[in-house]
Amino acid sequence: MSLRLLAVHAHPDDESSKGAATYAAYAAAGVEVTVVSCTGGERGSVLNERVADRAWAERDIAGLRHREMQQAQQILGIRHAWLGYLDSGLPDEGDPVPPGSFADLPIDITVQPLIRLIRRTRPQVMVTYDERGGYPHPDHIRAHEVAVRALRDAANPAVHPELGAPWQIEKLYYDRIQNFDRFHTVYQAIAAERGADERIERMLEMFRERPYRVTTQVRCDAFFEQRDAALRSHASQVAPDSMFFFWPNDVQSRVWPYEDFQLVDSRVPTAVPESDLFEGVDDDGFSSEADVRDWNDPRASGAHREESR
Repeated sequence: MSLRLLAVHAHPDDESSKGAATYAAYAAAGVEVTVVSCTGGERGSVLNERVADRAWAERDIAGLRHREMQQAQQILGIRHAWLGYLDSGLPDEGDPVPPGSFADLPIDITVQPLIRLIRRTRPQVMVTYDERGGYPHPDHIRAHEVAVRALRDAANPAVHPELGAPWQIEKLYYDRIQNFDRFHTVYQAIAAERGADERIERMLEMFRERPYRVTTQVRCDAFFEQRDAALRSHASQVAPDSMFFFWPNDVQSRVWPYEDFQLVDSRVPTAVPESDLFEGVDDDGFSSEADVRDWNDPRASGAHREESR
């Protein structure tokens, strides 16, 4: 059986900070893993003042971020697709997003390339952000909206038949990797062995109020170094002293060797907690019009459906 996973992210570098070890683990096991970047990151600032390609970043940040994404893709051993939309940036509160950017365009337009991609790659599992985008960046929120809409529409033979034969994704997950329980557990082990770290203590406060919604933990500690190498390849966005690298991998491997996800919809029988995103997937999915049953009826979902609150 061919297993296929599709992860929908907003910008290049998001895939390396949110799920990279899981993607690398599945890819190494023979799963076809495709990561989508909805935008090119054109409005991203240079967040690493010591980036070697600073002149390139100032001249052509989009071109540099494309190259960085290519390097991360090679490190993780995954497939990659650009959805092709312009980064919306992070406007000040109350300001509109730029005209023509990803978050500005009608979703009826922006969903179409993803419908085509789903019908072409036929994933059984999709991973994306929750309705808050993980954090309230307009592109992250729109990535969630586009992913969930595309999952629904790709299964409906009456919607955009010109984009390919219908395909029903069987399981939908939200990324829950950056959760307080994980950070707190790892930090306790760090502090016990190496003493307190004010940088981590300040960081923990950012996540303290996030509820723990994890249903599925994928063991992937053998790929933590690969994850970090992929993240470092996004050198214009991630400095060597970034908070992502505060956590020694040997400690993580011992006390939290997982990446965490929330199962929010399943059309196959499964039970939580899970240790595998493909738990319950025992066929090659639904592809024919006759097999796409009640695509818009929540009651047609399988054993588990959980709304994010």
